[in-house]
Amino acid sequence: MITETELLQQAKRFKEEALTEVYDRYSPGIYRYAMRLLANENLAEECVSETFSRFLKTIKHGNGPDRYLQAYLYRIAHNWITDFFRKHPDPVSIEDLNIAIHSDDPQEEAMKRLEAQNMLSYLKLLTAEQRQVIVLKYLEGWNNEQIAHAMEKPLGAIKALQHRGLQSLRRLLAGDELL
Repeated sequence: MITETELLQQAKRFKEEALTEVYDRYSPGIYRYAMRLLANENLAEECVSETFSRFLKTIKHGNGPDRYLQAYLYRIAHNWITDFFRKHPDPVSIEDLNIAIHSDDPQEEAMKRLEAQNMLSYLKLLTAEQRQVIVLKYLEGWNNEQIAHAMEKPLGAIKALQHRGLQSLRRLLAGDELL
């Protein structure tokens, strides 16, 4: 399997196989990331599309990363999502949730949907950076170093954002004052 750095170098030369591999390798994760933050299949698909469109425009102009391709793509997706929330600050309603929650018990399914909406609502109350760290760390399974590369921040800043984000979530879950 080709390394990320080799793949990036080939993609910058617009090799079709490399561009296809970039999309195939990273689009499922970016889609999951967008779904967790947007809770809407159409918006998640739009985020993926826009992420790769922006990546192609960047490399076409001779810019973009020299390494850490995955982190770079997630940063593009995160910026798109942040812009979306700035333009559409209204919370997502339970009817809008397109989360794959299936159960034979309607009451259990309703409870899972409500929990998913509550978590989404709590995540939206965090700062954009705290939200990004929490989602990448706990939902995507990234380590702090990967997150630091994606956010272009020092490792200590990532740890601080994670700590503050988790503190805020604990307060919210405990029913204390909002942030």
